Amino acid sequence: MNFEYAEKMFYEYLNQYNTENGSIKLKIIHTSEVVKKSEYIAKGLNLNLEDIELAKIIALLHDIGRFEQIKEFGCFDDKKLEHAKFGVIVLFENGLIRNFIQEEKYDNIIKKAIYNHNKYAIQQGLNDKELLHCKIIRDADKLDNFRILESEKFEDRFPNIYNKETINMEAITLKVYSDFMNEKCIELKDRKTIIDYWVCSLAFIFDLNFDISLKYVKDKNYIDILIDRISYENIETKERMENIRNCAKNYINKMKG
Repeated sequence: MNFEYAEKMFYEYLNQYNTENGSIKLKIIHTSEVVKKSEYIAKGLNLNLEDIELAKIIALLHDIGRFEQIKEFGCFDDKKLEHAKFGVIVLFENGLIRNFIQEEKYDNIIKKAIYNHNKYAIQQGLNDKELLHCKIIRDADKLDNFRILESEKFEDRFPNIYNKETINMEAITLKVYSDFMNEKCIELKDRKTIIDYWVCSLAFIFDLNFDISLKYVKDKNYIDILIDRISYENIETKERMENIRNCAKNYINKMKG
């Protein structure tokens, strides 16, 4: 197993795409950042070199389904074909995996990790090694989503529902607020407003598996940064967001402790 070889082959694979395309460029940056964060987590867990390299290769390939979505549909659209599932098909049913890693003994771990990286919860019945790498890629992916949320424009994040004139007056759906305050991740079907989407992203902390991941969120001050990106003129929303801030920080401190 050789990450440098896999990385070289990955960038050769990207030659078929217009890497100046904004969507493609964002996914390339995201992939690179998730690799770094997977390595950070794996080293922080004191894993051996084999598992560190494997975690990085999984990160390198975790969103390959996104690039294939562009080829097939011209856009990122999980409604047409969910990208994690699509990535597994492309890599393992179409045989692309052998372009990146020659050994077959890691296939099940890579397959399970990519398939589960964006699910609401990890599937049951995995062995210890599969579960470990599912947890690493899920954490690394979420940590980089915090980075993206810190700088991404709202009109780019929510092109169909963003309205700069009304965002500050939006409310939080009660179910979304209650789930957060009960330290639960938010289900996609429950999101109604942009603030709901924002709270859903903050709730990623409840699905982080490792103390080192929570420490990363705390060190980067992501909770305050993301909450403070919006000026809440709706009094109820403002109060609830302060409660969410306190809940999030208490959770991080409690889990780290």
